[in-house]
Amino acid sequence: MTDVTQPGAMKGKASFWWNLLGVAVSLGLVGAVVWQLGDATSEVLKTIGRLPLLVWPALVLLYLIQPLFDYAIFRRVWNLPLAGIEALLRKNVINEVVLGYSGEAFLYVWARRAATAVSAPFAAIKDVNIVSALLGNLLTLVLAGVTATQLRDLDFGQRLGPALWSGLIPVAISLGVLVFGRRVFSLRRNELVYVAVVSGLRLVCWSVLTILICAMALPDVALSLWVVLLALRLLVSRLPLISNKDLVFGNLMLLLLGVHSTVAVLLAALAVMTLGLHLAVIVGLGAVDLARSLRRVSGSPGPIAAEVGGARPPGP
Repeated sequence: MTDVTQPGAMKGKASFWWNLLGVAVSLGLVGAVVWQLGDATSEVLKTIGRLPLLVWPALVLLYLIQPLFDYAIFRRVWNLPLAGIEALLRKNVINEVVLGYSGEAFLYVWARRAATAVSAPFAAIKDVNIVSALLGNLLTLVLAGVTATQLRDLDFGQRLGPALWSGLIPVAISLGVLVFGRRVFSLRRNELVYVAVVSGLRLVCWSVLTILICAMALPDVALSLWVVLLALRLLVSRLPLISNKDLVFGNLMLLLLGVHSTVAVLLAALAVMTLGLHLAVIVGLGAVDLARSLRRVSGSPGPIAAEVGGARPPGP
């Protein structure tokens, strides 16, 4: 049985350095956005201040889509309790502000320490990510095909063609998975179907809510343009080894559309706001960890699984 009662000093140090690295990377990306904006930086702040009130809860909901749908999946696969949302929030933040898929490494370590009933956490995490990537690649290819003419008008391929070639790596991996699927997947077929359905619903909800937020912020912009930009956002998300893709995408839009474009400024503003949500989660979870440490020092009783992110070991 996995011992989760050991002092969390090593975990705390590791979390501290991961968070510090993530903050440093994110601040660097913010600096790149500010440098790209130049004199238009004030326009981003003004844009944030002028956003309709409904944009704010919609943006929070958009932020929570990933961990909430992850919970729906791992609730079925692992019988994960509601407290496991905290670990999934950490995974999401690490993926976004540190390095893509580093959050999955954290979730694997967390599952090994917190969930004694999970005999093979790597298999489940692997399968969930493969299915999610397959559907994400499919949606990207569909939207890229639908908006190919508009993408060509933006001169996207000529400016970033070499970088886009790296995006073929996950696509090639997806094709390999389709060929060797039986040898790659570990979950049962009914579980894989469930994961695919939930992952598909997540992509639909994320896409619709993303377009809705942009349309609420700039209602005069044609809906077709938001679909094109959604395709660009998905293309950027396919690029491997990139952190904080929202800020990267915001920088890209400033490059393609110019700092005087209201659309580019809005996307940069939304990227900065999303970074603010990441930092808020980092600070909030850090405060929770501090409170748990103080409770352990004072000898107050607390849930054993708090040592690994607040989730109890899932039941049978």
